[in-house]
Amino acid sequence: MAKREKVHIVYMGERPKGDFSVASTHHSMLETVLGSTSSAKDSLIYSYGKSFNGFAARLSDEEVAKLSEMEGVVSVLPNHKLKLHTTRSWDFMGFSKGTLPAPIEGKVIIGVLDTGIWPESDSFNDDDFGPPPSKWKGKCTGANFTCNNKLIGARYYNSEDYYYTTDIKSPRDSEGHGSHTASTAAGREVPASYFGLAAGTARGGVPNARIAVYKVCWASGCASADILAAFDDAIADGVDIISTSLGFPFPLEYLEDPIAIGSFHAMKYGILTSSSAGNSGPFPGNSF
Repeated sequence: MAKREKVHIVYMGERPKGDFSVASTHHSMLETVLGSTSSAKDSLIYSYGKSFNGFAARLSDEEVAKLSEMEGVVSVLPNHKLKLHTTRSWDFMGFSKGTLPAPIEGKVIIGVLDTGIWPESDSFNDDDFGPPPSKWKGKCTGANFTCNNKLIGARYYNSEDYYYTTDIKSPRDSEGHGSHTASTAAGREVPASYFGLAAGTARGGVPNARIAVYKVCWASGCASADILAAFDDAIADGVDIISTSLGFPFPLEYLEDPIAIGSFHAMKYGILTSSSAGNSGPFPGNSF
């Protein structure tokens, strides 16, 4: 009977000190367990080495057991699927307009891990914005997708290489949730109403902050391996805050929770992770 391979994450804790590639170590470990260089290359999906140490690979149960016993391995966790969560109004929290001056807000980079973003939305226009802060090291990827001085970075991840017909293979948002959470965090002030009713202005908590998007969620959910890859990139890219509005429908141990692991390493670099509290029901729009 052919072995059943599934994506797993091999978490190895802190990134080793020194100037060398951890990817070679990951490949060597896989080669030892799988028995050949080609098998190791085909198995490896992500090598986490910018901000912490670990990798994601397609493994059988037997291979998981062998890797779990290897020196330096903290835990081996399945590629769980997380669900999207909701957000709430900044005004409800007392974070009213003008809490931070525009020049200070403009130095803040918020990394949003979600379903992507719709870059043409008025909430993300860069009128009167200068260039990104010099600390920014990220990039803008994906076909038919353009960043600007407001939306300064965009990446996307899909460890299982599986897409629904509604999914878009780019940081572009086909679900709506990512555009909603990004605009709630840092959307610019835009006129809004519900078919002419309750007219007012919709805005994010820090409308002059920059946004960097990391698309980890698709129609099928948000894979753990992709979430950790996004944390690894976001930390190295130079974000100041990481926003996640997604999670499990049940509690997990720390060493099996990608958000807990990613948040821990972000904290060690002085980056705050703002995570939703667990409401996976319908999400409301911004308050007017």
